Amino acid sequence: MFPKGGMKGLMKQAQQMQKKMKDMEDELQNTRIKGSASGNLVEVEANGKKEILSIKIDPSILEEEIDMVEDLILASIKQTYKNVDSEVGDKMKAITGGMNIPGML
Repeated sequence: MFPKGGMKGLMKQAQQMQKKMKDMEDELQNTRIKGSASGNLVEVEANGKKEILSIKIDPSILEEEIDMVEDLILASIKQTYKNVDSEVGDKMKAITGGMNIPGML
């Protein structure tokens, strides 16, 4: 029923995974991930915890309608979050061996 080492082995594996998760959270805090829209006219940078760190807007788009500028900012944020999710997913797979564990990050 239990893998080699029994319950003690399972507890040790759980503790190791918990440490790896803590290390990954620390790493994500310092990871910088970018997203952009419309050929980099708007660039957003966030850390691995989806905290927006910077937004860069090409001055040429400021001559456009405000609705378009707002849409580009929103699209850039969404792309950044998508990139963060991908990066976090890759790191989680490395820690869990590809197992999908609900509620993990």
